[in-house]
Amino acid sequence: MKINAKDFQVREGDRVKLKKWPTLAKPVYKSKDQYQQLLAAQVEELSALQQLLYASNRHAVLLIFQAMDAAGKDGAIRHVMSGINPQGCQVFSFKHPSATELEHDFLWRTTQSLPERGRIGIFNRSYYEEVLIVRVHPEILLGQGLPDGLVDKKTIWKERYRSIVDLENHLHRNGTRIVKFFLHLSQEEQRKRFLERIDEPEKNWKFSQADMEERKFWNPYMRAYEDCLSATSTRIAPWYVVPADDKENARLIISHIVLDTFKALKMRYPETDAKRREELQSIRQQLLET
Repeated sequence: MKINAKDFQVREGDRVKLKKWPTLAKPVYKSKDQYQQLLAAQVEELSALQQLLYASNRHAVLLIFQAMDAAGKDGAIRHVMSGINPQGCQVFSFKHPSATELEHDFLWRTTQSLPERGRIGIFNRSYYEEVLIVRVHPEILLGQGLPDGLVDKKTIWKERYRSIVDLENHLHRNGTRIVKFFLHLSQEEQRKRFLERIDEPEKNWKFSQADMEERKFWNPYMRAYEDCLSATSTRIAPWYVVPADDKENARLIISHIVLDTFKALKMRYPETDAKRREELQSIRQQLLET
């Protein structure tokens, strides 16, 4: 399987124009069976690396997923992370902030859910909602209780980008590796998936009028994503724009990038020194005698 993660990475300082980024890429699989085999192999490898992450206990990994509705975030998380030990991984989905959360800065609620060393954290939507949906719907910003002098639409988004980059730099310096995925879905493919959710009874629960209302803001969302990706993709916390019109292909690309991230950590199991070996041999002798 030939996947080059850099083909999907937004380089630091690049100006993103999403129309130039494909929503459909050449498949890395030739059949459904091959897709399942490739994904299974990657899931097995990721499971082994997760165990090593936990044992070495030096790094945490944070995976962030952002996308328009129906882009396949939930499915990607479910399939790519299917072999992960639940004890070492937590998934958080951030929706409308609570009254308590609104009394704090915009990063507070997500900061509380950051992964510990040795663990994987997954944010299905994240603090990036604060420069996406809040930007598209500025009335949300007015309800956040900020001092009047701080709500300047000409500067607030740049200030929030800076806060986010500062946070991610801080986390990197303390051992957390952050990888961010934008699942790039076409408007036509979203229409098809919405129709499926209406036409297939078992998918009706996934769709509401609110989804249709958000679809009307497609162009403002694309502009918000372009500015966000451009301002916050860095060498140490990159954004990957993953073509999402083919769900299976997107999952293989994501799992490959996640594996690359783990391998780059150069982890190893803790070494057993002479004192520890002596202790283990003593315990072994006790077990033989009981």
